[in-house]
Amino acid sequence: MVTSTRKLLIGSIAPYSGKTAVILGLGHWLKQQNKKIGYSKPLGDFSPNNWQQPDDADLRFVSETFQLEASCQKPTLLFLNDVSLQKRVAGNDQQNYQELLIQGLADATEDLVLLEGPNTLNAGKLFDLSLPQMATSLNAGVILVCRAQQLSFIDDILSSRQQLGENLLGVVINDTAPHQQESVTNTMQPFLEGLGIPVLGILPHSNLLRSISVDEIVKQLQAEVLCRPDRLDMMVETLTIGAMNVSSAVKYFRKAQNMAVVTGGDRSDIQFAALELSTQCLVLTGHLPPDPMVLNRAEELEVPVLSVDLDTLTTVEIIDNIFGHVRIHEPIKVDCVNMLMAEHFQFERLLKLLS
Repeated sequence: MVTSTRKLLIGSIAPYSGKTAVILGLGHWLKQQNKKIGYSKPLGDFSPNNWQQPDDADLRFVSETFQLEASCQKPTLLFLNDVSLQKRVAGNDQQNYQELLIQGLADATEDLVLLEGPNTLNAGKLFDLSLPQMATSLNAGVILVCRAQQLSFIDDILSSRQQLGENLLGVVINDTAPHQQESVTNTMQPFLEGLGIPVLGILPHSNLLRSISVDEIVKQLQAEVLCRPDRLDMMVETLTIGAMNVSSAVKYFRKAQNMAVVTGGDRSDIQFAALELSTQCLVLTGHLPPDPMVLNRAEELEVPVLSVDLDTLTTVEIIDNIFGHVRIHEPIKVDCVNMLMAEHFQFERLLKLLS
């Protein structure tokens, strides 16, 4: 006899709140409990890598990480982008996506299907695939993930509760900085619990989870890799600028860990100094050729050196914008998420709420 499969939506108030991270941690724990899980991202993020067969990077990565059978990978119904929005508004897309969603999960046999919701509560509303609409149509529980960066997230949670009603099982407060920990734990958590909103986890800030790979920097800057293309998997946690004299730069560099150093291609003094410290890559601006001795030393220390045809300010702005806005698609980040969730998430409480 096939029992009715439970469905759990993981949603967020704003993009890059940590939905995929929570799903990875949940899935890892559930598999340890010998639970059969499924995964779906009904509303996909469009990837332009293949215009004929668009895909969603999260869908592929989560499915591969959990080694899900094909039957446990629920298809993405729609890729949200300008084209799909225009078609819908123009009346050229009359598809009943809510019906497709229900049909796609009707024969699910897993113990629990984890569904990754849209970036905000209202995204997908035009297609009847907003988080509240999906929760209602599937009778699914919802975990809401939010970042503890501003006190306004309390307002957002209260507003979300009005829209989600009893489907809201609880919230996860993510990316909690050390100076926020006491306030979130001793003030905000009791406040929300007092209103009947379970706080299922308070996840601390992690430099590693916010980090970016050297490979991602190469892609975003369209940089030329001058040495160690085999080390582009190195993770960058901090961004530093080498635009001062060497003695000042060294003091500055020593305060940073696992850094990307952006400096002019002609500043060999800065480059040598950076290589002797916690540097994951050198980013040389102005498309100026570096001193061959710098490349030799970088080769020895296995530090990638990148060259860009951009000025230092533009380069720094591009890299800085990547931090905290990349997907958790590196194995080291998955391990970090699993450890954080194991320590800070109330799995047993969630199972009770689901039942």
